[in-house]
Amino acid sequence: MARRLPRLSVSVLLVSESGNEKCSVSGRGRLVADILITPVHYILRFLWNATRGHRLAPWRSPYLRWRIETYTGIKMQSIGFLEFFGFTWRERVELFRFLKWTGEMERYARVKPKNP
Repeated sequence: MARRLPRLSVSVLLVSESGNEKCSVSGRGRLVADILITPVHYILRFLWNATRGHRLAPWRSPYLRWRIETYTGIKMQSIGFLEFFGFTWRERVELFRFLKWTGEMERYARVKPKNP
Protein backbone atom coordinates (compact mmCIF):
# COMPACT_ATOMS: atom_id res chain seq x y z
CA MET A 1 0.00 0.00 0.00
CA ALA A 2 1.44 3.37 -1.03
CA ARG A 3 1.66 6.03 1.62
CA ARG A 4 0.31 9.43 0.65
CA LEU A 5 2.17 12.57 1.57
CA PRO A 6 0.26 15.46 3.13
CA ARG A 7 -0.52 18.43 0.87
CA LEU A 8 1.51 21.49 1.66
CA SER A 9 -0.03 24.92 1.63
CA VAL A 10 2.16 27.82 0.60
CA SER A 11 1.43 31.27 1.96
CA VAL A 12 3.05 34.45 0.73
CA LEU A 13 2.69 37.90 2.25
CA LEU A 14 3.45 40.78 -0.07
CA VAL A 15 4.22 44.27 1.13
CA SER A 16 4.57 47.18 -1.26
CA GLU A 17 7.61 49.44 -1.13
CA SER A 18 5.61 52.10 0.68
CA GLY A 19 4.54 49.49 3.23
CA ASN A 20 0.87 50.52 3.05
CA GLU A 21 -0.65 47.78 0.91
CA LYS A 22 -0.58 44.15 1.96
CA CYS A 23 -1.89 41.16 0.07
CA SER A 24 -1.87 37.56 1.20
CA VAL A 25 -1.89 34.78 -1.37
CA SER A 26 -2.17 31.17 -0.33
CA GLY A 27 -2.51 27.89 -2.16
CA ARG A 28 -1.05 27.03 -5.53
CA GLY A 29 -1.59 30.44 -7.10
CA ARG A 30 0.24 31.78 -10.13
CA LEU A 31 1.85 34.47 -7.99
CA VAL A 32 3.84 31.93 -5.98
CA ALA A 33 5.15 30.33 -9.17
CA ASP A 34 6.13 33.76 -10.52
CA ILE A 35 8.09 34.54 -7.35
CA LEU A 36 9.99 31.25 -7.51
CA ILE A 37 10.65 31.24 -11.27
CA THR A 38 11.49 34.91 -11.91
CA PRO A 39 15.19 34.73 -10.93
CA VAL A 40 15.67 31.70 -13.19
CA HIS A 41 14.26 33.72 -16.08
CA TYR A 42 16.92 36.39 -15.61
CA ILE A 43 19.68 33.79 -15.28
CA LEU A 44 18.64 32.08 -18.49
CA ARG A 45 18.39 35.44 -20.27
CA PHE A 46 21.97 36.31 -19.31
CA LEU A 47 23.28 32.90 -20.40
CA TRP A 48 21.34 33.12 -23.68
CA ASN A 49 22.78 36.57 -24.43
CA ALA A 50 26.32 35.68 -23.30
CA THR A 51 26.54 32.67 -25.60
CA ARG A 52 25.13 34.37 -28.69
CA GLY A 53 26.52 32.65 -31.77
CA HIS A 54 28.00 29.81 -29.69
CA ARG A 55 24.99 28.37 -27.87
CA LEU A 56 25.86 24.73 -28.54
CA ALA A 57 29.52 25.32 -27.69
CA PRO A 58 29.67 28.01 -24.97
CA TRP A 59 33.41 27.48 -24.43
CA ARG A 60 33.92 29.10 -27.86
CA SER A 61 32.05 32.29 -26.92
CA PRO A 62 34.54 35.19 -26.99
CA TYR A 63 32.58 37.00 -24.27
CA LEU A 64 32.63 34.07 -21.84
CA ARG A 65 36.29 33.36 -22.62
CA TRP A 66 37.10 37.01 -21.92
CA ARG A 67 35.17 36.85 -18.62
CA ILE A 68 37.11 33.72 -17.58
CA GLU A 69 40.39 35.39 -18.60
CA THR A 70 39.70 38.46 -16.48
CA TYR A 71 38.57 36.33 -13.51
CA THR A 72 41.36 33.73 -13.52
CA GLY A 73 44.19 35.13 -15.63
CA ILE A 74 44.12 32.17 -18.05
CA LYS A 75 44.67 33.44 -21.61
CA MET A 76 41.63 33.36 -23.90
CA GLN A 77 43.45 31.39 -26.56
CA SER A 78 44.18 28.51 -24.18
CA ILE A 79 40.58 28.09 -22.94
CA GLY A 80 39.02 25.01 -24.49
CA PHE A 81 36.35 22.53 -23.56
CA LEU A 82 38.18 21.02 -20.58
CA GLU A 83 39.34 24.35 -19.16
CA PHE A 84 35.87 25.86 -19.57
CA PHE A 85 34.00 23.07 -17.81
CA GLY A 86 36.73 22.67 -15.20
CA PHE A 87 36.38 26.36 -14.40
CA THR A 88 32.57 26.22 -14.28
CA TRP A 89 32.67 23.19 -11.97
CA ARG A 90 35.29 24.66 -9.61
CA GLU A 91 33.59 28.06 -9.43
CA ARG A 92 29.96 26.89 -9.63
CA VAL A 93 28.97 28.54 -6.35
CA GLU A 94 30.50 31.89 -7.33
CA LEU A 95 29.02 31.63 -10.82
CA PHE A 96 25.55 31.01 -9.40
CA ARG A 97 25.96 34.05 -7.11
CA PHE A 98 27.04 36.11 -10.13
CA LEU A 99 24.02 34.93 -12.13
CA LYS A 100 21.67 35.79 -9.27
CA TRP A 101 23.30 39.23 -9.09
CA THR A 102 22.80 39.79 -12.83
CA GLY A 103 19.12 38.95 -12.32
CA GLU A 104 18.85 41.56 -9.58
CA MET A 105 20.56 44.17 -11.75
CA GLU A 106 18.27 43.25 -14.66
CA ARG A 107 15.24 43.95 -12.50
CA TYR A 108 16.65 47.36 -11.54
CA ALA A 109 17.49 48.19 -15.15
CA ARG A 110 14.08 47.18 -16.52
CA VAL A 111 11.65 48.66 -14.03
CA LYS A 112 8.01 48.05 -14.84
CA PRO A 113 5.87 51.19 -15.10
CA LYS A 114 3.64 51.86 -12.11
CA ASN A 115 0.63 52.84 -14.24
CA PRO A 116 0.56 50.57 -17.31
